[in-house]
Amino acid sequence: MAEWARAIGTGWVPDGPVTGPDVDEFADTDEITAALAAEPGDSLLAVQHPHRRPGAASLREALPAARAMLDRLRERDYRRVREVVAPYRIAGHDGIAAGVLCLVDPSAVGARIRHSEEVYAGVVAERAAALRALGCATSAAMLVPVTGDELTPAVLAAMHGEPVVDLTDGAGRSHRLWLTGPGDEQDRLLAAVRSAPLLVADGNHRVAAAAEAGTPLLALVTAGPDLRIGAIHRTISGTGLGARELATAWRAAGLTVREVPEVSEVSGVEPGTVTVSARGGGLVVALPGGGPDHAAVENLLLDRALGLDPEGPHVHALPEGHSPGPGTDAVLRLAPVPLSEVLAAHAQGRRMPRKSTYFTPKPRSGLLLAALEG
Repeated sequence: MAEWARAIGTGWVPDGPVTGPDVDEFADTDEITAALAAEPGDSLLAVQHPHRRPGAASLREALPAARAMLDRLRERDYRRVREVVAPYRIAGHDGIAAGVLCLVDPSAVGARIRHSEEVYAGVVAERAAALRALGCATSAAMLVPVTGDELTPAVLAAMHGEPVVDLTDGAGRSHRLWLTGPGDEQDRLLAAVRSAPLLVADGNHRVAAAAEAGTPLLALVTAGPDLRIGAIHRTISGTGLGARELATAWRAAGLTVREVPEVSEVSGVEPGTVTVSARGGGLVVALPGGGPDHAAVENLLLDRALGLDPEGPHVHALPEGHSPGPGTDAVLRLAPVPLSEVLAAHAQGRRMPRKSTYFTPKPRSGLLLAALEG
């Protein structure tokens, strides 16, 4: 357990641009399916979600082809590296993160690493199956120290010379990555990673999948210095419900609902309320106190009042800045969760509701692949 964070024994870094869209920029499976239909060639997105390609069968049947695709991508677009950790800096409009990419032993989950949110069991099972079959991690979870910050000074000191990866993504974020091999500097970086308990900021499903599969976890461990939490909303689709029907159902459940002519997508949302854009108008709903807003939305507004399963096909998570897409009946906008609330839940041994925190800036997938075998 003392060596629960360690170097990447065998990895791959890109020789040029990363092929295909960023795996971790998609809000839900519908977006992934649409992206794979638009770009049907080899990509890391298709490797991670082979059963969502046009004409694909089940995940189990699609995984051998995904493994072959990964082999092609590594052979064509990457070069092999050994026994490295990777100082990594992300800077953009949504924050700055300086951290280190390394492998984390699955036994650390629950002991040294704690989840920030609940997870969807079906998503975890799919990702665990993919990890076992691929034997390689293509994207990293983001972990943050709960106390102190011994990490950032060590990471900044290790960012010397030219980075091996230097690119700007489609949203204007800069991604710069260095490699640190065996020696004193690598030892200092890993000691800094192990110096404090860690909270999962992004990638709760990846962390749970690695623990279920019994494989190491590829992680970006970072203390910022400028991490931010954006809002994650909910959408309803395929129900035919409009503003009038929603207001009636929510009032019948004892909620206070105010009708407004229009709800701006960019207007602020106050904690304890939900602003709703729907066919026929806008609504502002006051939530009952005593618990996280996302839990009230899922348990009361969606499940109890509308009979919609929060894990079912009619309900989707929508990170701030993403389009709700066609066929959406209503968008339920919630306020961002303060970091203090996330840390308070952690201190009390609780988890936030699923898909309630949106930490940024996120690591870009595909900048460092890590073998999970041998």
